[in-house]
Amino acid sequence: MTKKVCVVAGDDAAPEAMWPTVGILEGMGLGIEFFRPLTGIEAAKKYGEGQGLPEEAKRAIDAADATLYGAGGGITPGTAYLRFAKKCWAHVRPIKYLKGARSPLKKPEGIDWVMIREGLEGLYPGREGELSELTPVGERIRDNRLNQPVPVQEKGFFALKVITEKNSRNIAKFACEFARKRKAKGYPGKVTVAAKYNLLRKCDELFRRIAEETVREYPDLKFEQFIVDAFCQKIVLNPHDLDVVVIPNELGDILSDGAAGTIGGLGLAPSGVYGDNYAYFEPIHGSAPDIAGKNIINPTATILSAAFMLDYLEFGKEADRLQRAVEKVYLEGKHLTPDQGGKASTTEFCEAVKGNL
Repeated sequence: MTKKVCVVAGDDAAPEAMWPTVGILEGMGLGIEFFRPLTGIEAAKKYGEGQGLPEEAKRAIDAADATLYGAGGGITPGTAYLRFAKKCWAHVRPIKYLKGARSPLKKPEGIDWVMIREGLEGLYPGREGELSELTPVGERIRDNRLNQPVPVQEKGFFALKVITEKNSRNIAKFACEFARKRKAKGYPGKVTVAAKYNLLRKCDELFRRIAEETVREYPDLKFEQFIVDAFCQKIVLNPHDLDVVVIPNELGDILSDGAAGTIGGLGLAPSGVYGDNYAYFEPIHGSAPDIAGKNIINPTATILSAAFMLDYLEFGKEADRLQRAVEKVYLEGKHLTPDQGGKASTTEFCEAVKGNL
């Protein structure tokens, strides 16, 4: 059966990585139908400011089996629609070293783990306001360490962090199922939870506790936990010991960027964001406005996100082919982009991937 994919090219330099990636997929002869709705700057020019994702683009997303999404720089506000309208809540971010990539670590070979970030809660929905708005409930909001009310009369702002049992259980179960699939391929079958549960004794402790309870329902899996401070250190000192990590929203966003640094940078870091009935796939890096138009953006993260998408669309063997084709480019080292110490353009890198297919 033909699969349908909506392509949102992204902003700034992102389309320079996206369109060659789509060309690679088209050349694989998979019978995928690609929708290319007008988005970003072109859409804003036609429909007006703030219309980087017009209604026709949303309809294209709705009609597709998945979306391949380029990095956004604020002009294309598509991730909000994909996360909340399409209810994509499980952010899966693989941290896998490609031999030949420029890592700052002495021995990065063998780093191969996955961060699974809850995507709907925490601080990121941006529920903020002035402290004075808390006055009616100020006496009921207390500092856990000092057991004192929050000083709501001070001038300043608050941000509301929400962790619910339902969404925590959903992401923990997703992580367990993901770990079980990896175990079938020879991985350790271990779920690690990281959160600030020592200080956030209600929100993050709920997240930690539910993760632990959920893993107990999978007797074939191992469990470990880290206060997020210690987990930061583990990412650098002992990343080879990690398998599947489940983590609250904003912590996962921040630390996945740090983890990408251990394998060579954000240009190598793909992601997939899954919901009950939909998924979209995007590089975790930004839109790189400083190099827009130079044809030097590293397309690795976009291509590997596409490989991730192929697996989701049940093209598993083809996804593996694409992954191996990228790995070979790094092994050969002849067509690497400047961020990896090479001199190749984005186009040349993509042509090398095509050649390896």
